[in-house]
This record gives sequence, C-alpha cells and structure tokens, in this order.
Amino acid sequence: MTNVGITALGVSIIFVATCLGSSLVFLFKKPITPKINTLFLGIAAGIMLAASIWSLLIPAIEQAEPWGKISFIPVAVGFIAGGLFLVLIDKVVPHIHKSSNIEEGVKSSLNKNTKFFLAVTIHNIPEGLAVGFAYSVAVVSGETAAYMAALGLSIGLAIQNFPEGAAVSLPLKNETGSRWKAFLYGAGSGIVEPIFALLGIWLATSLTSWMPWLLSFAAGAMIFVVAEDLIPDAQIKEYPHLGTWSIMGGFVIMMILEVTLG
Repeated sequence: MTNVGITALGVSIIFVATCLGSSLVFLFKKPITPKINTLFLGIAAGIMLAASIWSLLIPAIEQAEPWGKISFIPVAVGFIAGGLFLVLIDKVVPHIHKSSNIEEGVKSSLNKNTKFFLAVTIHNIPEGLAVGFAYSVAVVSGETAAYMAALGLSIGLAIQNFPEGAAVSLPLKNETGSRWKAFLYGAGSGIVEPIFALLGIWLATSLTSWMPWLLSFAAGAMIFVVAEDLIPDAQIKEYPHLGTWSIMGGFVIMMILEVTLG
C-alpha cells in the first residue's frame, strides 16, 4: 500500500469504526449495562492515554530538540493549550455530561439528545487532530515507518470508537423512539474525526516549525477528555477493579500497536 493509501485508510477507519459501533442499535434492544459501559470507557481511556504518550508527546519532544535545554517549552505550553482549548469549547458549545447530567455551554433551547450528541462530538475533535498531526509527521519525514506509526494510532482510536459509537446510539434509541435516528446520532458524532484529521494534516504540514506545539496540543486535549469525562463516565468507583483493569488493558493495546507498527 502506498503512503497515500495508508493515510486514506487511517483517516477513514476512525469514522467507519464509529458507524459500525452505532449500527449495534439495530441488533440490541437494550442499552449496554453499567459494567459493560465501564469496560468500554475504561479501554477507551487507556488507549487515549497511551496514544497521547507514544504517538504525540514523544514525537513532540523529538521535534522540539532544536530548542536545546528549553525544548520542554513548546511541549509543555502546547499540552496546557490543548486542555484550555477543551475548556473554551465547553464554555461555548451547549452540551450535557452523561455521568453528572450537568449542562454546560451557552444557554440553548436544544433538546437533551442533541446536547448529549454535541458532548460526544466535542470529545472526538482531539482524536481527529491527533490522527492528522501524526500523519503530518509522516508526510514531512516521508518515511514509511512514520506512516505505519500513524496507522497504529488510527487503529487504536478506531478500536475505542467502536464501543463509543454503541454507547451513544443504544441509549438514544429509547430517547428518540427510532433506531435510525439513534444510529445517525451515533455515526454523526464521529464525522468530526476525519474532518479534523484532514485539517490537522493541512495545518501541521503548512506550519512544520509548529509541529511540537501542535502534537502536544492534541495530547493535552486528549488527556483532558480522559480525565474530565471518560474516567468519571466509566463509574470506576462502582466497579473499581473492572475499571482499573480495563484502563490498563486499553493502554496495553495501544502500546502493542505502537511497538509493532511504529
């Protein structure tokens, strides 16, 4: 497969996986149980944590080497900026957090289903940027190994997007009264990923000197999502061992992909 083909595959599978997960609404009548929810979200959290380290922060540190002894500056600043970006989005976009049922963002007349959809969509933005920035590193270097490393990131995020799509569509089936509407909500929440992946590729390849800032920015945004939403939504307090081991399992999955493909 050519490098262009690897890029096309990596950008598309993150969305396809969300659609496949959302399609489970046609097979199952009931929402997923709390234990399964803990398992899915824990794995997703572990994958995102590992991806933030191996696929984003470590490359960011390598890209910042010309800064010498102060090479930590672009990485640290970019990392914090990623978290602040999510805070800003939270303040602007009306949405509702599933675990706490707390609404954030500007006041809006949007219904609860739409606000839940927007909450998940917001969380998918950093994943799309992460994939885009990872492929931009490959585009700049031109090395096949870098493309394969980026593909590993895409596969890892696709693995966690599958249950995420189901976690969106299954609860919404009862809320909307329609399997098709629930499916479209779930699939639609993932459409921002390929969009922002392409935006990330364009942005990072146009501003190569900003690469360490951009990579760490995506890492900060992803870890912000893990800390603020995925882990609380996983209800680890109720299922501590299951939640902890699922996070570790997700971390190992991403680590294996990074080692074997990267």
